Amino acid sequence: MKNIMGLMGQVKEMQAKMADMQNELQTMEVTGTSGGGLVSVTLNGKGEVRAIGIDPSLLKPDEAEILEDLIMAAHNEAKSKTESLMADKTAELTEGLPLPPGMKLPF
Repeated sequence: MKNIMGLMGQVKEMQAKMADMQNELQTMEVTGTSGGGLVSVTLNGKGEVRAIGIDPSLLKPDEAEILEDLIMAAHNEAKSKTESLMADKTAELTEGLPLPPGMKLPF
């Protein structure tokens, strides 16, 4: 019974930390770039696009397909960075908790 109470206390503490982490992630911004920095996409912690930067040299009608590819690449890089940061923060929160291997949070 004592172990269950201790575990429940850890769960409550983790829930509070998860809420703090989610608030922090909402204000975080991550930028991905492509084309040697000619295109940039900035996402918030929810994965929403906050800004897109395009070097004027790319604004040529006959290069639209290249620009589209660069925007997608920059977005994907920013999204990957966001997911990595979220995984790192979650790992910090769950460090020391007796969770089964491979269990992913948030649920």
